[in-house]
Parts: sequence; C-alpha cells; structure tokens
Amino acid sequence: MLEFLEGADPMIKTFWYIAIPSSLIFIIQAIMTFIGIDGGDGLHSDFDSDLDADGPFQLFSFRNLINFLLGFSWTGLAFQELIHNKALLAILAVVVGSGFVAIFFSVMKQINKLAEDNTFTIDKAVNQVAEVYLTIPQHNAGKGKVLVSINGSVKELDAITNSNERIPSGTMVRITGVTSGNLLIVEKI
Repeated sequence: MLEFLEGADPMIKTFWYIAIPSSLIFIIQAIMTFIGIDGGDGLHSDFDSDLDADGPFQLFSFRNLINFLLGFSWTGLAFQELIHNKALLAILAVVVGSGFVAIFFSVMKQINKLAEDNTFTIDKAVNQVAEVYLTIPQHNAGKGKVLVSINGSVKELDAITNSNERIPSGTMVRITGVTSGNLLIVEKI
C-alpha cells in the first residue's frame, strides 16, 4: 500500500505514518461535527491537573491531539525538500502543530461568543458612563437623552437627574439607577 516509502528516510516515513491516519480521523471528526453527532471526543486525560476540565475546551483532548498531529506531519512533509536539517524540520513541525491547536482554540472561542446572551436590559446600564445627547433639565423639569454603550452596542435612552442643575449635551454622566418608568437616573461625573 505504501510502497513509495520503502526507500524513504525514517523521519519522512514517520511523517507519512502520522499524516495519513490523523488526516482520516480529522475528516471523520469534521463530518461528525457537521452532521451533529459530535457530542465530545469521549476521551479524558488520565492525570490530575489544575486545568479547567469543565471549560468549553480542554488542552489535552483527542481533537487537539489530532489537530497537532495534522499540522506536525503535513508541515514535515511539505518542507522536507526545503529544510534538509532534520532538527530544524522537526522544530518547525512542532511549532506549526502547536499553531494548529492555537487556531482551534481561537476559532472555538469565537464560536462560543455566538452563544452569549447579549439581550439588552435597561438594568445593565446602571453604573455605566454615558454621554448626554439631549440636554437633561434639572430635577422634576423633564427628561433628556443619553448615549450609553452596553455589550458593544450604543443605545439612546431617556434620562433624568436628581440634581438642581441642568446637564448640557456632550457632558459625561454616570448612570446611578433606573426608575419604574424605565428612565435612567444620571449624575455628572
């Protein structure tokens, strides 16, 4: 089956013996992920550590092992003709394999952000800093508007003050509370 490896360098043989099964397993994992039967890799590390085992992803998992081996083996094969120093080739392969794991962590972190609940509730505005958009009159004389950034989104909300002085547009204020009528209570910073 792998006759082309008969006269190959032992290091190149090793890269091929790692690349073929890790590629097949990666393809199977990808298919399982896309059709929704990838509930986890089912393997757990067999040692005690301070790693967050309940986190969304673990450093020592079967999927990360496959990601590392995929990057490691294919880098070794891709650069065998360019880098003749075996130690340098092995170091590059380890670096790229580790990079594959880091990229996987980064992608998973971004995917997990999609599951965050960023529903806006006015209570999230309390203790935030805002900018007065429309002048806020003194206490009991009406309401104005402020611009406040919550969860990366800027909201324009009605605001009042308990102060006896009006707060002009462009002034920075701190939101101290919310009334029962969903008006923000603000004070000058």
